[in-house]
Amino acid sequence: MNLTSKIIFSIKNSEEFDSLALGIFRHQANNCLVYAEYIRHLHIDINKVKNIGEIPFLPISFFKTHSILSNSNPIEISFRSSGTTGTSQSSHHITDVKLYEQSYLQAFNQFYGNIEEFCFLALLPSYQQRAGSSLIYMVNDLIEKSKHAKSGYFLYNHDELFETLKELKSKNQKTALIGVTYALLDFIEKHEINFPDLIVMETGGMKGKRKEMVRDELHQQLTKGFNVPAIHSEYGMTELLSQAYSLGEGIFKYPNWMEILIRDTNDPLTLIEGGRTGGINVIDLANINSCSFIATQDLGRIISDKSFEVLGRFDNADIRGCNLLVQ
Repeated sequence: MNLTSKIIFSIKNSEEFDSLALGIFRHQANNCLVYAEYIRHLHIDINKVKNIGEIPFLPISFFKTHSILSNSNPIEISFRSSGTTGTSQSSHHITDVKLYEQSYLQAFNQFYGNIEEFCFLALLPSYQQRAGSSLIYMVNDLIEKSKHAKSGYFLYNHDELFETLKELKSKNQKTALIGVTYALLDFIEKHEINFPDLIVMETGGMKGKRKEMVRDELHQQLTKGFNVPAIHSEYGMTELLSQAYSLGEGIFKYPNWMEILIRDTNDPLTLIEGGRTGGINVIDLANINSCSFIATQDLGRIISDKSFEVLGRFDNADIRGCNLLVQ
């Protein structure tokens, strides 16, 4: 870990965030060839950018067509999106995977507590069956670091998962079940368990296995099937090294090294304020070696300080699994 990464994950307030974000912007504007070319076409003078609201955001689609890198270090690993039939995949080339690891470990600890106190169960068949999933990389590490004997994956063996959940409930074990949406629905169609303390975290996406559902209907079915008070969600994607988490009601909170801004749907270079709906722009300072300023294809709105809601996707956006269900 270098000095810069230590600064990123120790940000304490908005002033520190803004200062570091502007510094990273200038670094990437000079060292990321794709981002620099994009800025040039926008006729933006990087020296005149004085606040984060003036920073241009790179459209996320560039990760499908270009290699987005801000240094010349060797690539340690490449994460790839799931994609759908007939669509191209996004690739995020990582030159320091420790940044990703520290990001998800510190964020989980912030929102949920000590990883070693948890048992992690994963129901992620679609992700397991392809290479390059950043989610699988994270879950593998969470399972390993939990050191719990029952932590692990359950591909389609729902009966074994059901018995494991019953055993963990009887022992009052802190447990997180991370599952792709359709697999969680498949499970509760066969089994019903009363485990109110269970953290059920859906990662989104029907993967063509089921008809898409609005979030409220989906979460209502899952809360009933698992007998839990709320369904948790992760807002993460291949192009980001950080995640936001919803502990219920579809409201996402994010760590101090992230920021969410909302852009006008008709003018992508203009930001909007308050609770208005627009395109979600993400600043992820953990992306220091690629691009930290991403204009996603998601629609949302700011709820309050450090929290936002995801309302869907732009009509021409690819449908892929980053926890997005049209409200």
